[in-house]
Amino acid sequence: MISVEGVRKSYGTRAVLEGISLSLAPGRVVALVGPNGSGKTTLIKLLLGLARPDAGRLLLDGVPFDADGRYRARIGYAPQAPRYPEHLAVGEVIEMLRALRPGAPVDESLVDDFGLRAEWGTPVGTLSGGWRQKLANACAFLFAPDVLILDEPTAGLDPIASGLLKSHLRAARAAGRTVLISSHILVELEELADDVAFLCEGHLRFAGPVESLLKATGTRRLEPAIAALLRGLKIA
Repeated sequence: MISVEGVRKSYGTRAVLEGISLSLAPGRVVALVGPNGSGKTTLIKLLLGLARPDAGRLLLDGVPFDADGRYRARIGYAPQAPRYPEHLAVGEVIEMLRALRPGAPVDESLVDDFGLRAEWGTPVGTLSGGWRQKLANACAFLFAPDVLILDEPTAGLDPIASGLLKSHLRAARAAGRTVLISSHILVELEELADDVAFLCEGHLRFAGPVESLLKATGTRRLEPAIAALLRGLKIA
């Protein structure tokens, strides 16, 4: 489990996260949602160790994140706009990552399901956005991490690839992994999410099961429920 306890983060005089407390449980898919500028990207950076909180703490299985970043070996991450050395071929990116983690267990099932072997010798710089996203998602799953953090993971994916990714995410949940997905495509989140974390202006306005949010907002779908939160509906 990842625990975020009273985390605050500012850039200069601008407060980005203000006292965020959140739990990401094993075997659950958490949808991280909110308007642009709500603090979602900053929270993800904190979870990845790319930024440090000004106050509060983050823990993995009750142990505070270590300063040297060893906990990150348990996290798989797919960014919204994946960037790799453009001259490297797809296969070279995969092999480079494997070389950085010698002896680590490897899961290349998503590599195979996405058909990335057919592009093994293709330079990353010539890939379409959809193929880059496939590569990013496959890399996130590569070492069978305990925690998956995916930022707009279906962006640019065709329906078949999107369905394959969802299948792997469901399998990860069934295996007891922790999954955090940030996306504006609420219809797709609705298919996967067990829990919702809604950020707005640096504050966590809601955190809990999807069913609780739907009940509290009097809606049947995630999209109108989030719209109600955006309109300022307060939930006790």
